[in-house]
Amino acid sequence: MSLDMLQTKTLLSVRDLTVTLTTEGCDVLRGVSFDLAPRQILSVIGESGSGKTVLARALASWLSEPLEITGGEILFEGRNLVEDPAFARHLGGREIAYVGGNPAGALDPTMTVGAQLVEKLRAVRPEISTQEARRKAIRLLEAVKIPAAERRFHEYPFQYSGGMMQRAMIVDALMSDPALLIADNITQPLDVTVAAQILKLMRDLNKDFSTAILFICSSLPVACDAADEVMVLHGGRVVERQVPSGLIASPEHAYTRTLIEELPTLWTGTRESAPPPSRDQQAIMSVRGVAKHYETRGASGKAQVQAVRNVEFDVFPGDNFGIVGESGCGKSSLMRLLTGLERPDAGTIFFEDENIGQASPKRLRALRRRFQLVLQDPYGSLPPQSPIGAIIEEPLKIHGLGNRAERRDRARAAMSEVGLNVASYDSLPTGLSAGQRQRLNVARAMVLEPRLLIMDETLSALDQTEQGKMLNLFERLQAQHGFTYIFISHDLTMVRQVCSRIAVMYLGETVEVAPNERLFFDPGHPYTRALLSAAPTLEKRRYLPEECLLEGEPPSPIDLPPGCAFAGRCPHAFDRCLSETPRLQTRNAQALAACHLIDGGVAQ
Repeated sequence: MSLDMLQTKTLLSVRDLTVTLTTEGCDVLRGVSFDLAPRQILSVIGESGSGKTVLARALASWLSEPLEITGGEILFEGRNLVEDPAFARHLGGREIAYVGGNPAGALDPTMTVGAQLVEKLRAVRPEISTQEARRKAIRLLEAVKIPAAERRFHEYPFQYSGGMMQRAMIVDALMSDPALLIADNITQPLDVTVAAQILKLMRDLNKDFSTAILFICSSLPVACDAADEVMVLHGGRVVERQVPSGLIASPEHAYTRTLIEELPTLWTGTRESAPPPSRDQQAIMSVRGVAKHYETRGASGKAQVQAVRNVEFDVFPGDNFGIVGESGCGKSSLMRLLTGLERPDAGTIFFEDENIGQASPKRLRALRRRFQLVLQDPYGSLPPQSPIGAIIEEPLKIHGLGNRAERRDRARAAMSEVGLNVASYDSLPTGLSAGQRQRLNVARAMVLEPRLLIMDETLSALDQTEQGKMLNLFERLQAQHGFTYIFISHDLTMVRQVCSRIAVMYLGETVEVAPNERLFFDPGHPYTRALLSAAPTLEKRRYLPEECLLEGEPPSPIDLPPGCAFAGRCPHAFDRCLSETPRLQTRNAQALAACHLIDGGVAQ
């Protein structure tokens, strides 16, 4: 069959699909209709609650009570899956494959990745031998650019980075040669370089395997970059469908126009980034030469994972200090050191002239009244059996602040400040949305009125609209209370919008520290340019992916190469980079970079 004939044939036809939440008597999806052809990629975009994931689960025949299909058709190669649920379940994992955005939760930690891939294929294709399934798994691992695929086949999920686990889940979906792949927010939890690699991989697989892809996404730039067409969902209805260029240039629906108007920019527009703070003040947090190693046991015996090494920066009062980098670069390990959850093996971390790494447990608890942490997961970070008010009051109880009535008043005031309904004080958090849960986390941190707030990927689980609301909340709270914050994130558009200065981490090290404007318009390190080239945006790019984007994985933190750890992926590396480790050096105007290309403060 020719390519033209393949693209005009309809593989999936959805007609007037309605899904109802039976306990509430309301429709989550209403009259959804669209067609999808082989080798076509269709992006579905919409805010949280628009019905994207419900649509994905309906197509994969994974809906469960109280959700129920109450109208319409799902025609797969002409056969109605709504009327034939047994056939629909038979297609699942065979002709229709699903990949979600939580690969760590989908993999069994007690089995090697390869064993799980083989088990999956033989479960749906029992006629295939174990050896044949093994060969196919390794071949697909190579196709998705897993380095040393045959060796990685025998490794466990914890030995994979986040990006590698997501690729392994794509392999898991492709093992049965499906005709339709449903990718549900597979790039949202990933950093920009890995997400860009996954999008490129998805397009290659679409071309090489003739697989139709329904790509569900919460980022409009990613949705446009990934697909042949973009379908916009709003309130459970399809409000627009266009090719990406048409959608960007001439959006037809008001909701689409709002999505585009609210999209933060990297290089254009009149918005000014937050100014760097005054250096006349003493640093509220000072990090010098910090390192953290973890011992692990492998096939050849014990080894050390160098998770954090040679990290240096200062955070000043009023600073909005960003920390960015790829998955596995050490951001979360550094967070544990900055908050005193773990102690560094080397170096110092001073908070208001006190060394956190040497503080006693009693003193560290007292210090935590002045610095607080807001975590990434809006679900796992909250105790589900505790009422909302009790969650917010808990820090006050720990620090012995106020009597019962005073704690209740302060908790209610914190709820009001972050935009939570005070009437839900005695309710459980189970009914809260992801955005409301993060507001609860912020209230729990702010009730102590800290001087420093550390946010570790706090907004990464939220959609574009909710992220904008949360950023506005942080701006208002900071203006009201005058706190400083450290913003750890893989989302460069958010960092650009809110941070005054930014540190870039690669393989455990800080490779660049610069004011916001300098970093985005004149980066001093090739790795920073690679991050910027991969950032999802609708703007004209200053740095082109084909010139800057990285392929493959960073070196192993167990077996670091000599010289610059980035040299093996750097398009500008020369002999000195392979033997001598660069150190942070001044580029002028408060900018630092660890690169041998810097000479006399000027990037060459």
